[in-house]
Amino acid sequence: MILMELQKFLSLHKTASLADLKIHFRMEAEPLRDMLLRLIRKGRVRKMDKGKKCGGCHTCSDDAIEFYEWVDCCLND
Repeated sequence: MILMELQKFLSLHKTASLADLKIHFRMEAEPLRDMLLRLIRKGRVRKMDKGKKCGGCHTCSDDAIEFYEWVDCCLND
């Protein structure tokens, strides 16, 4: 069930950081990464190039700059 909700969230928002997904789904990073990897293998999602920290305050977590993008496809597969 959560996998379908994750697909719907990403199809609606187009991109999301892992930090945003953790907050929205109230889950830890690793289970979310596992589901995202499954969607990546199916061609529905892609992991965007690694974001870079600005070099200023160093308070951004790695999750805040790890982004995933929805790949337009059919949800009925």
